Amino acid sequence: MAPKETDYIELAHQRATEKKTHVSFPQLKYPSLRDGGFKDPVQWLMGKAMDDGAEGLWRVHDGIYDLNDFIQRHPGGAEWLELSKGTDITEAFESHHLNPTVRKMLDKFYVREAKTPRNSPFTFKEDGFYSSLRAAVYEELKKVPAHVPRRADMIINGLFTTLLVASAFSCYTSNYWASMASYLVASLSLAWVVVASHNYIHRKTNWRMYLFSLSLWSYRDFRVSHVLSHHLYPNTLMDLEVSAFEPIVFWNPRKQPFLSHFAILIEQIVFPFVFGMNFVKRFLLNFLRKGFFTNHYRWHDGVAFLLPVWMWIVSGNSFYNVVFMSETLDWGMHELEAVMDRQDINQSLFTVMTFFGDHALHHLFPTIDHAVLPYLYPVFLEHCQKFRANFRLTTQLDLIIGQIKMTLKTDPTLLKDDE
Repeated sequence: MAPKETDYIELAHQRATEKKTHVSFPQLKYPSLRDGGFKDPVQWLMGKAMDDGAEGLWRVHDGIYDLNDFIQRHPGGAEWLELSKGTDITEAFESHHLNPTVRKMLDKFYVREAKTPRNSPFTFKEDGFYSSLRAAVYEELKKVPAHVPRRADMIINGLFTTLLVASAFSCYTSNYWASMASYLVASLSLAWVVVASHNYIHRKTNWRMYLFSLSLWSYRDFRVSHVLSHHLYPNTLMDLEVSAFEPIVFWNPRKQPFLSHFAILIEQIVFPFVFGMNFVKRFLLNFLRKGFFTNHYRWHDGVAFLLPVWMWIVSGNSFYNVVFMSETLDWGMHELEAVMDRQDINQSLFTVMTFFGDHALHHLFPTIDHAVLPYLYPVFLEHCQKFRANFRLTTQLDLIIGQIKMTLKTDPTLLKDDE
């Protein structure tokens, strides 16, 4: 629990400025490589490896495991283990494996005890909120009809088909208004396909996850910045989706620069270019960072160019024309403190998939298909009541207003004595 002395806020600001420890978790080391360089996902993994004491292998809780011979046999795909090698994967392991037999299987790869304490404040006690909820969810999933996940597949398949048809027709037709209408439909379909593909990025290797790369943003990078960073450590100093915007926008309460007062305006100007900027940054790293091309650049980095090629081939047009918590905080409790659900978004599977709906359950169980999540609410709410978890509901508008307020906030909210 963070200290409640009156001078805590100033000490926290000083601690963050000197980069000695986390503000909210003073027992932890300030994340290495957090503030310099390109702030790219690979740099984040390198910094995490420096802090985690995994000794070049994989760390789960206080044990070191050698999974090298298991990489290609990993049911979730080799990429997860390739990316996380050399780091502490405790949070990822616990939240991505609901079947209890996986924990027993891990013992076969045990090497030795880690030499250093974990650089993470989160626990997964068997009788705690998250572990209890996970066990109940695992049993509840057995009752979900097998056809339910196919609903989500049908939505993204429909959006992708619409994108292909509308984009090709926009180049094929000679009618100006028909072309403009097709462009609008294709643009909206592309945006929704990219967001909906997020449902598949968290899971085992599948073809729909590659659709995210149509945006020019590598799905592989997003797996690090979003899945391994933001989802596991939301709104902390280890959240790359927070630190990547600094020093222009500070999402965590901090003594902030003058530009922070214009954060909401800067976001609107910069965000449309984020996808292209990430593509350029990733491309440049092939020349600026030794071994990046061999270890991290893949064929799917060119997926975004398949769409204009498709438009060119189908249309027959010229290519030119186409173109603050407890030190032993339960991880699940922290997830609910960090995210909020929107009632107006959760009303249909379509808006859930295209506007990041059912956000709390998705954060807790990222590998479960969005279409299945509504079936988990009874057992989820039961555990929230039992453990007094802070599950919060709001609206899309209130969330936007709250986001604006957060960019202007300078001091963290301290817990009251009765909390």
